[in-house]
Amino acid sequence: MDRQDIENLIGRVALSDRAAFSALYDATSAKLFGVALRVLNNRAAAEDAMQDSFVKIWNNASRYQSNGLSPMTWLITIVRNTAIDRLRATRKGHIDVDTPGLELSAPGATPEQNAIAAGEARRLVGCLDELAEDRGAAVRGAYLDGQSYSDLADAFNVPLNTMRTWLRRGLISLRECMSRE
Repeated sequence: MDRQDIENLIGRVALSDRAAFSALYDATSAKLFGVALRVLNNRAAAEDAMQDSFVKIWNNASRYQSNGLSPMTWLITIVRNTAIDRLRATRKGHIDVDTPGLELSAPGATPEQNAIAAGEARRLVGCLDELAEDRGAAVRGAYLDGQSYSDLADAFNVPLNTMRTWLRRGLISLRECMSRE
């Protein structure tokens, strides 16, 4: 399933289309489960995080904005953040949200955080554009589209170790670019 198909499914989920939600789950759950499992290192906890994540996806699909980046990035971010939240909760002990007097802040980023994130995203896109075309495409494929190193090596017709080197050097270049004021 390509980027446009996933964006269309998210759009239909925003309209409460259960069939689209099921199709989105079928198309993305394996990759997203891998993200949760990497963070939590526990299959049962990762399954719980996946369930919570898909509830969040269902409830927040209308917030998704197509910005030229992969919709998988949005989905992966939700799963990763949910898994990290679960990991933190287990380390600090469980907080009962029904406790009287406990007030939870509104979910989502503040307008200031959104503005900062948008600025950082523009800077990152600019830095990605500074990379050689094939290196930039490889970094986007690995870190924005979730492609495996071996898939990228095949797509660019280079050895696997060469792809790893491209990605490592690309990330170093991005870090240097992002650290410039």
